[in-house]
Amino acid sequence: MHTHKPPAHWYQLKNDHGTENIVLSGNYTLMALEHVMGALTNELAKQAAKPDVRWDLTGIKHMDSAGIAMLWRIWKQQRPASLALRPEHEKMIARLEQIPAFPAETSDGSILQPITSLGKLALVLWQHAMGLVMLIGQLLMDVIYLVRHPVYIPWREISANLFRTGAQALAITALVGFLIGIVLSYLSSKQLQLFGADIFIINILGISIIRELGPMLAAILVAGRSGSSMTAQLGVMRVTQELDALTVMGISHSQRLILPKILGLGVAMPLLVMWTSAMALIGGMVAAELQLGLSYQYFITALPDSVPIANLWLGLGKGVVCGMIIALIACHFGLRIKPNTESLGEGTTTSVVTAITMVIIIDAIFAILFSDVGLT
Repeated sequence: MHTHKPPAHWYQLKNDHGTENIVLSGNYTLMALEHVMGALTNELAKQAAKPDVRWDLTGIKHMDSAGIAMLWRIWKQQRPASLALRPEHEKMIARLEQIPAFPAETSDGSILQPITSLGKLALVLWQHAMGLVMLIGQLLMDVIYLVRHPVYIPWREISANLFRTGAQALAITALVGFLIGIVLSYLSSKQLQLFGADIFIINILGISIIRELGPMLAAILVAGRSGSSMTAQLGVMRVTQELDALTVMGISHSQRLILPKILGLGVAMPLLVMWTSAMALIGGMVAAELQLGLSYQYFITALPDSVPIANLWLGLGKGVVCGMIIALIACHFGLRIKPNTESLGEGTTTSVVTAITMVIIIDAIFAILFSDVGLT
């Protein structure tokens, strides 16, 4: 882009009886202004800052939206006190005058800025909380209705979501679980060998995987995989106006779209937790045999005695809660997406981040509430 002063034919300065006139000429179009836009804007902005300036645009032959937008920014989104222009250009100015001006943002250095930001964040959180409460209430009403009218239960949608969120996630959860089991067993066995406590590798793997790592790994993988998919699906339906079409046809969004997703993931998650934990234990068992020489038979035989059954039920309970929360958050953000592609991307990202954060919070709550369960 050229940084020198633009050619003289773009504008001229004339003095008429003490009044300074800025006479514009030429073509103020995007193609014509491509190489002089920045320099011309700076020059005209300096002239616009002077008091009692008269603008004459009658010499402009052609002007498109790029040219009028440049002048409108130079005039600080308001018509100059003295302005002469052609009738066709007057229509463009009139349309710009109908657009409300954006309010100036407060300075970042303001003392109240942190309080204002905190207040905005609190309002956003309150809006999301109210939206989730309303969604949960609608789902409870749908459950009551379906219990009274079992013929309308969407079995096909539930089974489809169970397949997509459960069966299709078996491969990735198995791979991650197996590798995590190998890493955990290898590192733990290295430390246990220093103290001659090789046999306790079964206790460490059993408790950590069945109680914590299995549910957490499955929930995080599902939140990133299935949660984003649910949000994107509802968002695309919003963009393509499919949700509006369902409303026109009298089909409930919550009964046909949201409830099957929550029930499907609520059933699939505990199964994925068991699958992920089993694969992690297999990986740990392989690493323990290679590193410590513990046989597979001994590992399988000693595992039930080393890990109380309460840890398994606790892991499955985490799976059910995390699965339904992930689906609920995904559907909540999916329904809030606006009919444009930018909102679709932002909503999907926010949904995944929020779901993973809630999974970690739920795991912490379970750890505190059931700290004395399954460890003695």
